[in-house]
Amino acid sequence: MKEVATIAGVAYYPEQWDESLMSGDLDRIVGLGCDTVRIAEFGWHIMEREEGEYDFSFFDKVIEEAKKRELRVIFGTPTATAPAWLARRYPEVASKFRDGTVRTYGGRHTCCYSSEVYVDRSRRIVRKLAEHYRDEDAIIAWQIDNELGHEGSDVCWCEKCVVGFRKWLEKKYGDVAALNERYGTAFWSQQYNSFDEINAPNATITVHNPSLRLDWERFCSDKIRDFARMQVDVIKSVIPTALVIHDFSGGGLTKSLDYAAVARVIDKTAYNNYPVWGGQRKPLSPDETAFALDYIRGLKGDNFWITEAIMGAQGHDVTGFVPRPGQAEAWAMQAVARGCDGLVFFRYRGAVKGAEQYCYGLIDADDTEGRKWREAQRFFRNFKALDGKTDSPLKADICMIYDFDSLASFRLQRQSEIFDGEREMQRLHAAFFRLNVPVDVIPACDCFERYKAVIVPNMVICRPEVRERLKTFVAGGGAVVATFRTSVKDEDNNLVFGEKLPVGLTGLFGLTVDESESMWEQNGAKLKGYGAAAERCAFAGVFREKCTVTTAETLYGYDDDFFRGGAAVTKNRYGNGLAFYIACSPEDSVLDDVAQKVCAFCRVATFYTPAGVESVVRKGTAGGVRITINHNDEAVSFDGKVISPYGYCIEEI
Repeated sequence: MKEVATIAGVAYYPEQWDESLMSGDLDRIVGLGCDTVRIAEFGWHIMEREEGEYDFSFFDKVIEEAKKRELRVIFGTPTATAPAWLARRYPEVASKFRDGTVRTYGGRHTCCYSSEVYVDRSRRIVRKLAEHYRDEDAIIAWQIDNELGHEGSDVCWCEKCVVGFRKWLEKKYGDVAALNERYGTAFWSQQYNSFDEINAPNATITVHNPSLRLDWERFCSDKIRDFARMQVDVIKSVIPTALVIHDFSGGGLTKSLDYAAVARVIDKTAYNNYPVWGGQRKPLSPDETAFALDYIRGLKGDNFWITEAIMGAQGHDVTGFVPRPGQAEAWAMQAVARGCDGLVFFRYRGAVKGAEQYCYGLIDADDTEGRKWREAQRFFRNFKALDGKTDSPLKADICMIYDFDSLASFRLQRQSEIFDGEREMQRLHAAFFRLNVPVDVIPACDCFERYKAVIVPNMVICRPEVRERLKTFVAGGGAVVATFRTSVKDEDNNLVFGEKLPVGLTGLFGLTVDESESMWEQNGAKLKGYGAAAERCAFAGVFREKCTVTTAETLYGYDDDFFRGGAAVTKNRYGNGLAFYIACSPEDSVLDDVAQKVCAFCRVATFYTPAGVESVVRKGTAGGVRITINHNDEAVSFDGKVISPYGYCIEEI
């Protein structure tokens, strides 16, 4: 695989403009401070105007002009936007909404991944591209597709998917009797005589079987992963040394697509970072953007690229908040602080035609280099000055583990109307963010044994092997923090008979869960502190469990009639380690208390900064730096320095 140094670039779409602009555009891109352009991801029709008639001459010219200026290329496979001739000639490639309506050609990702025609034509164009550019050294990376699973494309309800689902189930279970047993289809007389009787969990009266619904989520994820793997395999078969990436969109923990499964088939992860989008009144908070970056970094446990960094306002039909002066630059530097070693701004020039007219770039329709241009230019200067000081992977002492099946289970059966699995993860992560403690967000199947502490949020499906690993980890001296509804179901999304909650972990946490209820408010339950927190009161909500402690110490208990006497937050000594259990969704002060206890026990260094200021240490082959970012709209005095609104400072260490 090719080794690629740090990249600084822009997303460039020369096919959307008169060809006479290309030379001047590339000169300006060099003047911006770029060494890379990302191209071609939406160019299928230009490459194949009629079926089987391939012509890469336009992008040959783009690459030739880029090479004259020593610009490198990230080349995107164009499969996210199939050409009109494909949709017309093969209408069966279209995917469908849940109500059976065909997704009309005209948007993006409108083709079904169960369509053999679409998959085959995608395979052909990718192979032709790889064969054509197999000796092109200017191409430093291949980006497969664009934002897989984005905007609802993770689920299709067409007949092809139903047939594919049945085959997927037959492969998994072998015998329909085994499926009936594991699903518990005796309920409501739903036993199947053959796999052909099984439907997708489309709209019905009441709800479908929870096991069926979870398997449907797994099937949807697998078919997109297989589509990604097909493209990787094709490229690698032609160019074995190719670096293959994919640009993930935000919201990966909320989709019917396991990003971690896709990440396992590519060489390097990339992320399109949009802290604000059309319709948002304000951007995501700094801790939310930090969480997203830590999640992307955790997909492969390595440095990553930002393939779309926001600079201007964004939106399709509804535009959003305009990043204030310095704010987009601060987001770009935050990505660097959290593991980004290559960044591409979206986009060089904003479109004047097409669906993304209101996705503003570094240059707007007036074709003038203004504030945004200068801001990106300044970022690239500062970014390049970090050469050799941020190239080592960021190594955290604490990780947060998640499980695709558990997240899917909660989406299917939320239990609480206000429960949001991703938000609960963000809130736990934010408690460590406020201490400036890095946290790797990783799949539960990955190795967490090297960390000092593991956070386990709402892992409703906790497989036996994960439970045993957690117990061994704590017994050996680590710390674990788990939250409500952990280890409640088996891998078939069923409750476990004859077991106290949390299943298989009552000894680890030194308690049992005796009662539970969903709540309609974030602050609907009153808590009172015990021990060192005896004078403290707090509130909790979303969901709560009433716990009876066996060996655990109660840190906070409930303070109302029915739940009074039940433990809400506990700490248990297990072997040489500690296990914390949070049986509700408490206010931030309680989460901060737990985070501080974890860091103190694990001897993890904390670093206090004013609110809205984050500070991260990065290291590399040529030294290291501390990057401190002020996300506030006013200047902040800190550590003898004044950091301007949305400014940052970089200190060598």
